[in-house]
Amino acid sequence: MSGDASIPANESASDVPEAQQDPTPSVEETPGAASPESVSEGAPSGQNNEARLEQLEREHSTLRQEHETLSAQYVRIAADFDNFRKRQSRDQDDLKLQITCSTLSEILPVVDNFERARQQLDPQGEEAQSLHRSYQGLYKQLVDVLKQLGVAPMRVVGQEFDPSLHEAVLREPSDEHPEDVVVEELQRGYHLSGKVLRHALVKVSMGPGPQQSDAAALGTEGGDSAPTQGDDGSSTPEASE
Repeated sequence: MSGDASIPANESASDVPEAQQDPTPSVEETPGAASPESVSEGAPSGQNNEARLEQLEREHSTLRQEHETLSAQYVRIAADFDNFRKRQSRDQDDLKLQITCSTLSEILPVVDNFERARQQLDPQGEEAQSLHRSYQGLYKQLVDVLKQLGVAPMRVVGQEFDPSLHEAVLREPSDEHPEDVVVEELQRGYHLSGKVLRHALVKVSMGPGPQQSDAAALGTEGGDSAPTQGDDGSSTPEASE
């Protein structure tokens, strides 16, 4: 037999001395070493993050525009609703006022008859005075109800004629009042909450009549001439022709 003894085939690698084993570690056993596949996958991760960030920014911009659009629509709808509410309230007030005016216009002739009867009554006996007091109580109650509803009578005598308040029935000359001044109230007018409920029927002055005007003109222009005075201050008769 030769001096070099061969290693039996059935001996395991663990029985080989450490010096004879391969000291180079494998790729899998080397710590901190990255595989080619992991290196190739980690390179585009930054690009994916940037793309995702751009997509989020676009979505944020779109949502912000939608929010601004919806906010503007809400403001317009709120303003339209507020205008609608005010218009409805105004229309209801106008309708209520029209109904009240229509109703009171039917009652005013009754008030006129009460006033005419009060002017004609002249109670003498005790029974007539009792009836007169009852009448005055009814009339006062009617006037109080009208006041509570906002009805107020016009005061027109001595006022300048106003077509929006007065209705001229007669015109006559007057020495006491100038032209276009109300001298007499023929039918009382009424206000309702600042609105004309019924125009007043009035008599209007035309100013001084033609005769008075002519007389006044003659008084200023004509008349006896003043006597002439002499040098000594005594009056002298006018020379005859």
